[in-house]
Amino acid sequence: MRLQTERLILRSWESRDHAPLATVLGDPEVRRFYPTVATPEQTKAQLDFSIERQAAAGFHFGAAELKSTGQFVGLIGLGYISDETRAAIRGQPPVEIGWQFGKAFWGSGLAPEGARAWLDYGFAVLNLPEIVAFTFAGNLPSQRVMEKIGMVRDADADFEHPRLAPGHPLRSHVVYRIANPSIG
Repeated sequence: MRLQTERLILRSWESRDHAPLATVLGDPEVRRFYPTVATPEQTKAQLDFSIERQAAAGFHFGAAELKSTGQFVGLIGLGYISDETRAAIRGQPPVEIGWQFGKAFWGSGLAPEGARAWLDYGFAVLNLPEIVAFTFAGNLPSQRVMEKIGMVRDADADFEHPRLAPGHPLRSHVVYRIANPSIG
């Protein structure tokens, strides 16, 4: 899998990605809207899972790097939503878009740029009828990216994340949606 934007290369994972991804996912500021930072072992398991999902489905979250330098930026892509989480979201959408970038790249417009490329791929190539995104209700930066790429909040679909215990401060999630413009 390989997509390109003006400034990014969005590609499948490679062995060289483990260390820079572990740095991003191990950063407490990057992971402030997640229950924990990821250990290097958890990052390796996530990479292995992503590689397996891409082989099985033909797509999954992947690496983002700067086209000009090859520098690792973070992860971005589409992925099938787990059955447990799908069941919690109104309409049970199958595919989500998501991203996690190193903080050095925040505010540069790279997340919306990469996300638009993945939306185009999801609609034009995969012919998905809709793509959703969800995040902790307090994650306003991610919600701004969702809005910048044309997603609309679906407050009726907001949910309590089933993988977090009742009362957990990050449990409340908001849902954004975007429909395939060529399916009408």
